[in-house]
Amino acid sequence: MNGPEIHVEVAPALHLFVPPARRSAATALTTDGVSTLGHVVESLGVPLTEVGALVVDGHEVPPSHVPRAGERIRVRPVQRPQRVPGAPLRFLLDVHLGTLARRLRLLGVDSAYESTDIGDPALATRSAAEKRVMLSRDRGLLRRRELWAGAFVYSTRPEDQLHDVLERFAPELDPWTRCTACNGLLAAATKEEVADQLKGGTQRGYDVFARCTSCGRAYWKGAHHEQLEAVVERALSMRAQRD
Repeated sequence: MNGPEIHVEVAPALHLFVPPARRSAATALTTDGVSTLGHVVESLGVPLTEVGALVVDGHEVPPSHVPRAGERIRVRPVQRPQRVPGAPLRFLLDVHLGTLARRLRLLGVDSAYESTDIGDPALATRSAAEKRVMLSRDRGLLRRRELWAGAFVYSTRPEDQLHDVLERFAPELDPWTRCTACNGLLAAATKEEVADQLKGGTQRGYDVFARCTSCGRAYWKGAHHEQLEAVVERALSMRAQRD
């Protein structure tokens, strides 16, 4: 490139996206004079889904801004909690985030999930069509222009992933109201209505059931209920501290 030279400072919270050599206080970059600032930031490795503000010489500018010679640019992270305007808060998770999807559903958060790899174009198209925030660790997917909204999932540990999403988006929680298998809504059911899904011990030992209104799966307080209850309690405690 033989265009104007600019100086870019990426916030420490976004350093994981950029090479170590570009993590200094003000990295000098030579641009082509026509690319937008959004393109420049993404060329550094930072998905725009993770950028909260672009500040040029003390003034916030949009990603469409074309940098000029000598400008000093600060790339700031998304401000938390992040508000997503224009639609009820709903998520779409890619094939690698199945555990996170189930835990969000456990908390009553509308979370669609693709259990097979349908490809980035199809995921981005679904995000736009259903106005869902795309959750992924795939930076390439998060750079697709078709996305309605997106967010990088920073950890590989489901516990940390859940904490991050709850802290970032502060969704409304309504535990025990969604099917963890398909995301459908649950409704109370009698033992007779779900009898075909019950084994002998369950048939004798439990009397309170729910059933998914979409896929028909039955739910009751079984052997893993205490573990699930702990997930719910931690999430509700987070919300209480935030409020």
